Amino acid sequence: MVHELTHFVGGKPVPGTSGNFGDVYDPNTGRVQARVPLASVEETRAAIADAAAAQVEWAAWNPQRRARVLLRFLDLAQRDLDLLAKLLSSEHGKTIADAKGDIQRGLEVVEFAAGAPHLLKGEFTDGAGGGIDVHSLRQPLGVVAGITPFNFPAMIPLWKIAPAIACGNSFILKPSERDPSVPLKIAELFLEAGLPPGVLNVVNGDKTAVDTILTDPRIEAVGFVGSSDIAHYVYSTATANGKRAQCFGGAKNHMIIMPDADLDGVVDALIGAGFGSAGQRCMAISVAVPVGQATADALAAKLTERVKELRIGHSFDAEAEFGPLSSAGLLEKVRGYVDSGVAEGATLLADGRDFTLAGHEDGYFLGACLFDHVTPEMSIYQEEIFGPVLVIVRAEDYEQALRLPSEHEYGNGVAIFTRDGDTARDFSRRVRAGMVGVNVPIPVPVAYHTFGGWKRSGFGDLNQHGPDSFKFYTRTKTVTSRWPSGVKEGASFVIPTMD
Repeated sequence: MVHELTHFVGGKPVPGTSGNFGDVYDPNTGRVQARVPLASVEETRAAIADAAAAQVEWAAWNPQRRARVLLRFLDLAQRDLDLLAKLLSSEHGKTIADAKGDIQRGLEVVEFAAGAPHLLKGEFTDGAGGGIDVHSLRQPLGVVAGITPFNFPAMIPLWKIAPAIACGNSFILKPSERDPSVPLKIAELFLEAGLPPGVLNVVNGDKTAVDTILTDPRIEAVGFVGSSDIAHYVYSTATANGKRAQCFGGAKNHMIIMPDADLDGVVDALIGAGFGSAGQRCMAISVAVPVGQATADALAAKLTERVKELRIGHSFDAEAEFGPLSSAGLLEKVRGYVDSGVAEGATLLADGRDFTLAGHEDGYFLGACLFDHVTPEMSIYQEEIFGPVLVIVRAEDYEQALRLPSEHEYGNGVAIFTRDGDTARDFSRRVRAGMVGVNVPIPVPVAYHTFGGWKRSGFGDLNQHGPDSFKFYTRTKTVTSRWPSGVKEGASFVIPTMD
């Protein structure tokens, strides 16, 4: 049965009135399971107005009181974890275990943001000059917004919502129309946790809603995660309209495998990091770079064997290692990249293009694919595939391996596997990427550090979560104060100094 979803505005579900809807599919079957309303300009503006009205009172709450709402939300999310994971899995296609990981990674940022009473403390200088004290305040921006992707429908919204509202802002969330049910449920749980109505509004929509958010003068800041082309568009449009923006785009994450690395451990790491969530992660490892001929030959042999053994199944199958891709369009696109790799002369060691799951022949399933002898000129190396496709690019030596990720247009994450501390330290310092893993395949920082890529993987000066998030969602006000001591000094016409 196809059910109709809503927006969430003013603390309650609000049916769409634009007359435009998008289909929400079950990736396991290819069938439509829900219809999501696509907001008009007027509907989006109404949600912004509601958020603006709610923000004034919310900002007046002290940080500790706001943090208590986040703490109650954490309890409610744990209570409903199984429900959230099943809902997420049914719309995205990632396994239940992976869906729980998606949610947990988001909750860790909520935990961090609950430290708002400490994180919002300003600075103070006593006696900066004669009878003069200076202190700074971190104050909320007002109404802020997040435009979030399909591949992490819990984690990325929580990465943006939690620090934004902890700082005293109200928040407009425009989630992906592919899997909007978890973001809507998150809004319901925040309301149950005591968040005042209107502080968090969820507006489902397409480019119409996005462009309204980017141009409405009441919105002070916008965060985005998605493809690099759209990230650049969102960043350019938002900043042209006087908004702060942090926008994160595509990736082509490399793993460098040195000759001294534990190859069995490397294969385990590559299998999980390359094929988990069917490769639909911005931090997925999609390029393996073995250093030296012997390392490359041994790695290719071990990987081929493991890749062919991967278990692909329904997203509710507890034994499945990954499930379907999230949409028919993405399935077609990834198959096209595999075709391109073959046409360009790469060696296809494992071919998953013909995979079908019995009983789910119309689902968006693709088997794991592994290429060897890939060169930097090939499209399967240059472009983000976002599917279960891993490529091997052989490097003759360490310096060539270091250049590959450093010279690629994307600079999200990178990893090196080695037993040598000098090599690891040199690589960490010299490689041109925003996040580095040393014997860690997916180097997503913990919640109290910052997440962000370089080059075409990131647009803006501040990153997601960690201390950067509190800087992004607040503005600093500096107060210089002097209390009269009874001494009359007369007027001064020179710029004040603290001499």
